[in-house]
Formats: sequence, C-alpha cells, structure tokens
Amino acid sequence: MTKIKVSGMSCGHCVASVTKALSEIDGITDVQVDLDNGAATYSETKPVDLEVVKGAITKIGFGVS
Repeated sequence: MTKIKVSGMSCGHCVASVTKALSEIDGITDVQVDLDNGAATYSETKPVDLEVVKGAITKIGFGVS
C-alpha cells in the first residue's frame, strides 16, 4: 500500500471526494482515506506516477505533502 498525506479535508464529503478521485485513476485500487490522520492509502495494480496521484488530489482542491 502507498500512503500520501492530504491536507484540507474537514468532513465526510471531503473523504468521499478524495476517494472518488483516486479510485478513478487507472491502476489504483483499495483506496482508504482517513480524515483524522489526513492521509490516503491505496494499492496499485500497475505502476502509477505519484505526480498523477498528486494532480488528481490538487485538482479537487486539496493539498498533498
């Protein structure tokens, strides 16, 4: 599993938005977003460029670190 820190989430809707954005990336499965820890974890079925992941998150208005 890959873990990435996500900033700016404040509610369940934010979690759902990040989950949806990551789940739509080809090659990403098993997305889990933790509001309390401000993090998302996911599995890859094939290599996914981290910049693609970061771009999907920032495109919907959240920060990545």
